Amino acid sequence: MPRPTAAQLAYGSCTVIFSTLAMLLLSQTSSGLGIALITVSALALGLLVAMTVPLPRTAPPSAAPAARPEPRRVSVRREPVSAGVDPVREPTAS
Repeated sequence: MPRPTAAQLAYGSCTVIFSTLAMLLLSQTSSGLGIALITVSALALGLLVAMTVPLPRTAPPSAAPAARPEPRRVSVRREPVSAGVDPVREPTAS
């Protein structure tokens, strides 16, 4: 089982805290059973939010690397090479 990421922990914790406060303020309950029910439902909601945060995508090990654009093909015009002997160039005296 993979470990939760920092984003999952942060979103889940914030959801638990804010949903607990909101439900307690809106319901104005003071009984122990009401507070326990709100707490359990806030924890369930926080767990749901934490598990639905998208995970970073990793490529499977057998997947091919990302498609690279094909190199542009350049037509090269080739000059025929003569079989004769070229004259040797000697440096000139300066």
